[in-house]
Amino acid sequence: MSDITVDHRQPVLADELPGSIARDIALVIAGALFTALLAQISINVPGSPVPITGQTLAVGLVGASLGMTRGAASLALYAVLGLFLPFYADGASGWAVIWGASGGYIIGFIFAAGAIGWFSEHGGDRRILSTFLGFVVAQLIIFAFGLAGLKLATGEDWGWVVHNGFTIFIIGGLVKAAIGAVVLPSAWAIVGRIDNPGRD
Repeated sequence: MSDITVDHRQPVLADELPGSIARDIALVIAGALFTALLAQISINVPGSPVPITGQTLAVGLVGASLGMTRGAASLALYAVLGLFLPFYADGASGWAVIWGASGGYIIGFIFAAGAIGWFSEHGGDRRILSTFLGFVVAQLIIFAFGLAGLKLATGEDWGWVVHNGFTIFIIGGLVKAAIGAVVLPSAWAIVGRIDNPGRD
């Protein structure tokens, strides 16, 4: 039996930058800061303790651009830094956020970034449709964790939890997926032109 293993991993956008360990550390930190920045785009929703934010868009972009390991590490760093710095939505911070209505979503960010990072490592972020679907799946992972956390934090029945933690965010989630579906394949197209400047 052959001992040869085949690595099907493809480069992600971050791999187009020169460097290795120092680059990876810088990118993980940058991804956490980018997520903190988009977290400040926050819109309160009447009746829901969970605001609409730019965080889920950041999770998709960071995870897809950095790949599975670096993407998950970046969002884990974001979650940890938010315990001490005003990085969460509306400049919030601390354990109270993690144990509160939004805590499950923040934990879900880590797994979602890893998932879409894996997807990108297998070429899923190169085309509009596949990227859109990748973003949708990543957001469903976030919502799965988020709804569990919201249920624990509020003690409300599941009908209330699903409505106020998922249903009212569907349209926004699809818009974010559409943005990601445009941004990432476009970035790859730009990279391709840089790598092949003579290509028509």
